[in-house]
Amino acid sequence: MGVDLDRSVDSVIDGVIALQRAIHADPEIGFDTVRTAARAAGELRSAGLEVREGIGRTGVVADLEVPGAQRRIAFRADMDALPMEEETDLPHRSRNPGAAHQCGHDAHTAMLVGAARALSHLRDELPCSVRFIFQPNEEALPGGAPAMIEDGCLEGVDRIFGMHVWPLLDTGRIGLVEGPAMAQPDIFRITVTGIGGHAAAPFACADPIVAGSAIVSALQTIVARNIDPLDAAVVSTTQFHGGTADNVIPERIELVGTIRTFRSEVGERARARVVEIAEGVAESLGCRAEVAMTIGYPVTFNAPEACREAEEAISEAVPMTRDVQPSLGGEDFAYYGREIPAAFLFLGNRDAEKGIVHFCHHPRFVVDDAAMPVGVRAWIALALGAEGQLG
Repeated sequence: MGVDLDRSVDSVIDGVIALQRAIHADPEIGFDTVRTAARAAGELRSAGLEVREGIGRTGVVADLEVPGAQRRIAFRADMDALPMEEETDLPHRSRNPGAAHQCGHDAHTAMLVGAARALSHLRDELPCSVRFIFQPNEEALPGGAPAMIEDGCLEGVDRIFGMHVWPLLDTGRIGLVEGPAMAQPDIFRITVTGIGGHAAAPFACADPIVAGSAIVSALQTIVARNIDPLDAAVVSTTQFHGGTADNVIPERIELVGTIRTFRSEVGERARARVVEIAEGVAESLGCRAEVAMTIGYPVTFNAPEACREAEEAISEAVPMTRDVQPSLGGEDFAYYGREIPAAFLFLGNRDAEKGIVHFCHHPRFVVDDAAMPVGVRAWIALALGAEGQLG
C-alpha cells in the first residue's frame, strides 16, 4: 500500500503556514536564532523525534530513526533573517526593527518542520533514517554550516539535501542544477589614501575620491577583458564611503564590493586583478590603495549521485526541471557538500498575477503560500525515496 502524499501534506500544512508566519513576525539575525530554534525544537519533540539543541551554537538537529535502516539522509533548513527593513503590507510583517525574513528562511524552517511531522507518521514506510538540520547564520560569514559540522551534525549521514525558495522559477515547480549551482562570494575592501585639503585648491591635494571613482570604473574591465567569456564571473563595487563636507577633499575613502565565481582559478585571477588595478590606478593619481580580501563560501556543488536520487524520488510527486541556471549568489550549504554528496534544490516562488515577483533580499520579497505545500511534498517524497512508496 503506497503513501497518500496529498493526505500527508494536508495533515501538516496549516501548521506549516502558521509557523512560517510566527517566525516571519519575529525575525532573528545571525547566530541569535534562539526563539526560532526553540519553536522548531518544540514542534519536533511533539512529533516524537530525537532532538538536540545548541548544535553549532544555536542550531537544532532532529533524528527520525528507522529500525534496521542501512543509510541516513539529511535535510537542512536555515533559520536566520537579514539585517534590513521589510516593506510589505503583510499582517505578519516583521515587528523587529532592522531585521526581516526577506530571503525565505522562515518558510524553509516551517516546511522542514512540517515534513518532519508528516514523516514521523510514515516511519514504517521509510527506506532510511532521516536527519533534520536547522542551521543559524547562513547569511553572513563565516556561516553557520562549519559550526554545525564541527558539532557533528553530519555524523552517520550519507547524503544531504537543501532547498531554497526561488523567485526566478514559477510556483509549483522544483529546479535542479547538477554540478556548480551557486558561486563563491568573495569580498574586497579597498582603502584609498591621498592628500586632503580645501576643495577650492585641488591642485594642492591628491584626491582619493577621483582615484576611487577611477578604480570603480577600471574594475569593470576584469570580467570584460581578463576572464574567459565562457566562465561566469561578477565583480561589483557596492559601497563608496568618503568625505564629510562639501568644501573638503578627504584624505581617505573606502570601497567595498564582491567577486562571484564558479571556478577556483577564475576566482584567483579576479582577486589578483582587483589588487593590481586598485594599486595601479591609485598610484597613477598620486594616491595609495590597500586591498583587503575576504574569501567567501565555497562553490555550492551538486553531486551527480545526489541529483539523481533527488530527481528520481521527487519528479513523480512534484514537477521538476533541469532548465534552471546556476546562481552567482552564495550559500554556506556548500560546506556540507565538501563532506558528503549533496544537492541543493530551488523551490519555485513566483506568481506574477499575485505580484510575487521580487527576488530574495528585496524589501518587498514575500513567500508564496502556494509554494510551501510543494516544498513539504518534495521533502516527503525525497525521504520515501525508493520507487513504489507513493500511492
